[in-house]
Amino acid sequence: MPAWVVDNCTDYLRRMPAEWSVSLIEVAAEKRSKNQSIEATRRRETQRLLEAVPAANRIIALDERGKSVTTIGLSKKMDHWQMEGRDVSFLIGGPDGLDFSVELLEKSNSAKTRQWPDWRWSLSELTFTHPMVRVILAEQLYRAWSISVGHPYHRD
Repeated sequence: MPAWVVDNCTDYLRRMPAEWSVSLIEVAAEKRSKNQSIEATRRRETQRLLEAVPAANRIIALDERGKSVTTIGLSKKMDHWQMEGRDVSFLIGGPDGLDFSVELLEKSNSAKTRQWPDWRWSLSELTFTHPMVRVILAEQLYRAWSISVGHPYHRD
């Protein structure tokens, strides 16, 4: 990632309190080739992303066809997730997006599969580059937290 992405994400995520800590796990993009279909590449990337998600986590997939939400709505969702006591994983797909047909195998019993994602979230009807999505997500998580605690960062 370019330095501006790392710097911006680090800035927002370091502001988060310990009980809302965010860690970033990067999964390398698949190598693209002329001999491989976009669908096969997307499937492998999605499988590798899902393998990086801890078994009990709620999975939020960033998807341009997902549901949009206001920042205040996101803050309420995050409050609810925190009350559930379940960690949340946000998945940002590669350049070709995510393959929602990929089954998520339960790590405790590889014969079982789990439905995913728990929510498909659209940041906007616009299309953003992967680096921009990372920065927007970090900023929105910080903004949603600031709303939940009455911090003056967010203004109506």
